[in-house]
Amino acid sequence: MPLILGTNSIKDTGFNVPNSLRFQANDYLKIDPSGDGNLKTWTTSFWVKRQIGSNQTMWDAGTNGGNNYSPFFFQADGTLRFYEVVGGTLQSFNFITNRVFRDNSAWYHFVYRVDTTQGTDTNRIRLYVNGVQETSFSTAAYPAEDYSTLKNDATFEMIIGSASDNKGNDMQGYMSEFVHIDGQSLAPTSFGEFDEDSGIWKPIDVSGLTFGTNGFYLQFKETGTSQNSSGIGADTSGQDNHMAVSGLAAIDQSTDTCTNNFATMNPLDNFIFSGTFSEGNLKVQTDNSSYASGTGTIGLSTGKWYWEIEYDAKSSGSTDYSLIGILGRQVTADDKAVGDETFGYAYYSENGEVRTNNANVANWSEVTYTTGDIVGVALDLDNSKLYFSKNGTFIDSGDPTSGSTGTGAVSITAAASTPLGVYFPAVSYYDGSTNGTFICNFGSPPVAISSGNTDGNGFGNFEYAVPSGYFALCTKNLAENG
Repeated sequence: MPLILGTNSIKDTGFNVPNSLRFQANDYLKIDPSGDGNLKTWTTSFWVKRQIGSNQTMWDAGTNGGNNYSPFFFQADGTLRFYEVVGGTLQSFNFITNRVFRDNSAWYHFVYRVDTTQGTDTNRIRLYVNGVQETSFSTAAYPAEDYSTLKNDATFEMIIGSASDNKGNDMQGYMSEFVHIDGQSLAPTSFGEFDEDSGIWKPIDVSGLTFGTNGFYLQFKETGTSQNSSGIGADTSGQDNHMAVSGLAAIDQSTDTCTNNFATMNPLDNFIFSGTFSEGNLKVQTDNSSYASGTGTIGLSTGKWYWEIEYDAKSSGSTDYSLIGILGRQVTADDKAVGDETFGYAYYSENGEVRTNNANVANWSEVTYTTGDIVGVALDLDNSKLYFSKNGTFIDSGDPTSGSTGTGAVSITAAASTPLGVYFPAVSYYDGSTNGTFICNFGSPPVAISSGNTDGNGFGNFEYAVPSGYFALCTKNLAENG
């Protein structure tokens, strides 16, 4: 389990990116260039927070269903591959990294830099990750001098989030600040910089760049589905190279970005849990044969935090076996749900109790919940108190602002005294033959919110009011309040 988010865990980047786009299967953006741009020199820059899965194409050009394609994608083993096939034949242009990209809790920045006019072959194709050039490849085949790529060729569509050859191997996860520069080979410093205090690579304002004939800048500010300036794929570069939208809708716009990274559920902590993850790792279905806990990506040791989890669905005809809570120890067995051991606390749907160490908490009011209900979790680690709400009402007249008094709270072991030194958000389904599905909202929800409530710092989008002094699980809040 990661105890702290890696890339972009930073208080204030100076330049803030407000939006990203959440991709799932069959979601993509595409454009058919109106004319040829520069086929030999171009640069593409974008930020990605991935969902672990099979081959996932982020950026491509080619013919739909044809024998020409140029994908840039994560392979199933976590390596990154980019190459070109023309007329069904693999070209000399072919790269596979030795490095694997498996961190689903952090944002990666890729700069894909091409200039085939260079006499030195290693300068014709360059890849940068978080500001540093990638030089270790298991395969590194450079194109011939003056090779013409498929990118910027009017014959071929350019596509984001899927593969042009068959509209498969779709991207799953988040993308932000997608920039394509036609006609220039630019260093990563055109798109980002290292923070002088933390050393973390962060984005900079790119609006002053020259984008070129087929260049574009996608900020994902708009929510429409048309190919125009009001669409999700609106080009804000001034070139009006707006993207056509397929499968994406307003709900796929997210505030989880490369300058404010929100928690999700963690598919890397899944060996025993065996859950199925979707919607940018915010929707999770438990396994039919495991009670084990699924956990979030942010571990919390101090401060006051709030999140909401909707108990979304259950196996047909099953009893309500949902468990929603926190966990301060490693998941070690498939028959141990959150609340079955010490350092785990969970609100149990079947009997409405809160469980810890395989027993119910004394004197807790029994308020059951079922599918469609939203459980709010208010975690006060300054006073070692835990509060639960059902559809906006805190159980036992709970008052998360009561501090050490802990009105209506469950007393928990101090985070520093747990095996992990932190608590993670956690869910389980307490049955070995059925499953449950949870939709998790740590501040950047994958579903529509009817009311819209932020925390005191203005972050998050919650169905119910956030208790005063509690905060959404994102890196800007962690830097100030964690």
